[in-house]
Formats: sequence, C-alpha cells, structure tokens
Amino acid sequence: MAVKDRDRFSTATRIRLLGEQTAARVYRSQTKRQARRSRLTGRAALLALVVCSLIVALAYPMRQWVAQRADIAEQEQKLAEAREQTEKLKDAKARWRDPAYVERQARERLHMVLPGETGYTVVDPSGGRVRPTEPGAADRAWYSNLFDGVDKADRRAAENDD
Repeated sequence: MAVKDRDRFSTATRIRLLGEQTAARVYRSQTKRQARRSRLTGRAALLALVVCSLIVALAYPMRQWVAQRADIAEQEQKLAEAREQTEKLKDAKARWRDPAYVERQARERLHMVLPGETGYTVVDPSGGRVRPTEPGAADRAWYSNLFDGVDKADRRAAENDD
C-alpha cells in the first residue's frame, strides 16, 4: 500500500490525473457545444424557412401596393391638372362675359371698327419679297398641279385594279 500512497501523492501522478480530468472536461464541453450547435442550426434553418416563406407570401401584395400607390399619385396629379384647367376656363368664361373684353377681342381678331371710326390695315413691305427656295407646287400654275393630281389618282386606280 505504500506504493499506492506514494503514487497517489507523487507529482507525476497528480499531473496525469489533472490532465485526464481536463481532457474529460474539454471532451464534455465540446460534446455539449456540438449538441448546442446542431440544435441551433436546426432552429436557424427553421427560422430561415419561415422568413423566406413570409417574404414570398408578401412579395406580390407589396408589389401590388406599391403599384397602386404610384397609380394613385398619378391620378392625383391628373386631378390637380384638371382642376387647374377648370379654373382657367372659368376665368376665360368670366372675361368673355365682360363687354369691354369682347369688344377688344373683336377689334384685334376680326379687325372690326365702330361706326364712325376708320380702320387701317398695314401690309409688311418685305412680306411679298420672300420666295421659297425650293421649286415646288407653289411655283407652278394651278392647272399643272390639278392635272398632276388627276394623273397620280389614275395611276393608283390602275395599280389597284391589277
């Protein structure tokens, strides 16, 4: 028994026992870590599957919602433009109800004058000198254009009959 006691309290034996205990603890912790890691991986996979399912399930409704919001914004823009146009037309209608405005428009657009007034039309002297640079239908006599048009129509009719 003396040998056993001596081995039991020797430094080499203590170190060997300490090493075996440490190795056992490391092995147990690795086993627990691997067990936890494998459980966490399964949970993570399930969570990823759920998240992907939610994304797929919500993708189409979200796309529709975004498209509808864009359509609503476009329709609101058109409504604002239509209201603006309506206001312009109401203003124009109110102006046309004013006799002074109607008289001014008749003078400007129709060259009307009141009884007793003298109307003048000024002709631009340089307006008659400008001629088109390309010779075309405007440079020829009217009857030449007429006959050319009849000839073209006759040729088209002959081509369609064939």
